[in-house]
Amino acid sequence: MKHNFLSLFLTPGNLPRRHGGAEMRAEVGTRRRGDKGIRRFSPCPLVPLSPCLLVLSLWLCGSVARVIAQEAQPKQAAKRSESGRPKSAAVEIRAVLDAQVAAWNAGKLEEFMGGYWRSPDLTFFSGGRKMSGWDATIERYRKTYQAEGREMGKLAFSDLDIQQLGPNAAVVRGRWELTMSDGKKPGGLYTLIFRRFKEGWKIIHDHTSSNQ
Repeated sequence: MKHNFLSLFLTPGNLPRRHGGAEMRAEVGTRRRGDKGIRRFSPCPLVPLSPCLLVLSLWLCGSVARVIAQEAQPKQAAKRSESGRPKSAAVEIRAVLDAQVAAWNAGKLEEFMGGYWRSPDLTFFSGGRKMSGWDATIERYRKTYQAEGREMGKLAFSDLDIQQLGPNAAVVRGRWELTMSDGKKPGGLYTLIFRRFKEGWKIIHDHTSSNQ
């Protein structure tokens, strides 16, 4: 025999008592003949929920909440996929180096230097010489590659090894090579120390050696 789901809870014992029309219209406090006591009626009687109806109400509320939560999950996942996962330090640092290569090959030395920490505490070691400061470093590049009779060539980085030392520090080892107009290819090795700032990862120390 098939039963309606609510019929399991809405049994005659759970339903409030109904009164006839004339009885409901009787004034409060009216004595009915034949009654052993005084029965008082309220025009709007309060009917307490039975335990079964209370359980059913709570179950329905929980079911609705679960449905709403399940519908919201795909939307939240879509938002996360649109924004993308946070990039790793290696990916961000590689992007800095790729931007440096692109700027160098376009002849934009200022943009190339954007990968360095613009501070007097920046250090640059090369050819047995130590330089301190962003201004001194860019001046070295100008004299070496942009002075009269000099050229910047085409830069390429290879053999990159990026190791994160902490949440805000990393060391990078690699090889650099320039291809000049006469076919020569000077190059060498370098070690960079990166630090994460609010504006992103920057080189705070550069130690570059040459194979010549």
